[in-house]
Amino acid sequence: MKQRPNQFLLLFLDAFLVVMINIYGGRRMKLLFKQRLFSWFDSYDIYDEYGNVIYTVKGELSWGHKLCIYDNQGLHIGTIKEEVLTLLPKFKMYINDQYIGQIKKEFTLFKPSFILDCNNWQITGDFLEWNYEIIDDNGVIIGDINKEIFNLTDTYSLNINSPQNALYVLMIVLAIDAQKCSNNG
Repeated sequence: MKQRPNQFLLLFLDAFLVVMINIYGGRRMKLLFKQRLFSWFDSYDIYDEYGNVIYTVKGELSWGHKLCIYDNQGLHIGTIKEEVLTLLPKFKMYINDQYIGQIKKEFTLFKPSFILDCNNWQITGDFLEWNYEIIDDNGVIIGDINKEIFNLTDTYSLNINSPQNALYVLMIVLAIDAQKCSNNG
């Protein structure tokens, strides 16, 4: 008889854990976005927290930025294309050549602002354009992006609450970085 309450407690805790994982999307994922030092076109390796290359990003010759994303097997999985005949920077995002949304810079005087048309998410940034949060329409943080300032090349740390959103968050960071490069170049 003493076994039954313990079994019930274990079943309850197991069910509770499954519910919490479903609500919060499983384990967090951390990625490191690091631009290569000597590269004619934009070129990046994206590492996980253990130093493994998860994605590779290669710029292609195009009018405006065009960034192609490859998985760790070398398969093309996504593209970001800059719209060039716009007043403010605008980037379209594609996964496997399927349009998924766009990000465009909004005119503001002090704090950078972007309009994100993807998954009903929003993005907010700080004054120096180094740190961002991506949140869903319920106010839940999808991921946060932080620029590491003491590096020779652009380096960002991406903290993503659900690995299934990693490619989306990466594409948003790539678009913001490309927009910043356009402004500086």
